[in-house]
Amino acid sequence: MSTKQPLIEVKNLKKYFDISVGMFKSKSLKAVDDVSFTIQKGETLGLVGESGCGKTTVGRTILHLYKPTGGEVWYNGKKIETKNDVNEFRKKATMVFQDPYSSLNPRMTVEDIIGEPLDVHQLYKTKEERRERILDLMGKVGLNSEHAARYAHEFSGGQRQRIGIARSLAVNPDFIICDEPVSALDVSIQAQVINMFDELQEELGLTYLFIAHDLLVVRHISDRIAVMYLGKMVELADADEIYNRPLHPYSKSLLSAVPVPDPKIARANKRIVLKGDIPSPLNAPSGCPFHTRCAYATDICSQTMPPFEEIEAGHFIACHRAKEIN
Repeated sequence: MSTKQPLIEVKNLKKYFDISVGMFKSKSLKAVDDVSFTIQKGETLGLVGESGCGKTTVGRTILHLYKPTGGEVWYNGKKIETKNDVNEFRKKATMVFQDPYSSLNPRMTVEDIIGEPLDVHQLYKTKEERRERILDLMGKVGLNSEHAARYAHEFSGGQRQRIGIARSLAVNPDFIICDEPVSALDVSIQAQVINMFDELQEELGLTYLFIAHDLLVVRHISDRIAVMYLGKMVELADADEIYNRPLHPYSKSLLSAVPVPDPKIARANKRIVLKGDIPSPLNAPSGCPFHTRCAYATDICSQTMPPFEEIEAGHFIACHRAKEIN
């Protein structure tokens, strides 16, 4: 692990939602349960897992859009605790949302959508300065100045996502949480948007948490990849390491489903099909959350949650039997 001060440090983050399960009864849904990781400045950490595993909740809880149930978020060596800390943090950390159709206000022009963070944080002195900043941001994401007076519904999905990206850049952030930013777009547009994220990172020195379920997209953009299952982090390593040598049974299954363009390799690859369905997070299994679908599970797996530990340099895994099965 790097000894440098990480830009973002997440320690034992928890987010539980109280769900009503009948008259005057509620139950905790553990959307994020004891998740820890760090992100270095200029790095992209990919966060993957099936739908409903808690990826988006991690991103929103880091930004305090959801109040954490437990755990800590540190930015540049400073713990984010008070309301003032959160406000200051949001000047340096922003989010690109998944759905470019619902995340833009249909009543606002493009100029006002992009300018809204500037208004909220009062980051300009004159109207001219505000407009100049907005046009500069539009140029950065490949939009023309004549688009400024139009409304979101007049644009395609790819252009709307560019508007969302320009808005996230308005406060000049260091850190951007990208919540499945290309999953609602056509494949041809996805590549353009991913390349734009790469270019912006190089030009502006950005740090990303890139949340996605498409493993090929994540591999292309990420330096390291973290795998989540049912609110827990199960594996974290360098992108190439996870692709070439996944150690957790869940990661192995996830990666066996990735299509390979070479038919010879594709035929040789064995698809690992998991038994059963994902348990409901409302009734999560005891012990390791994956033990109900794992071919290697033993009694200890159903009794205690394995620690999330570094078993090789930079390779973290939560599995009781990791050393035996690899």
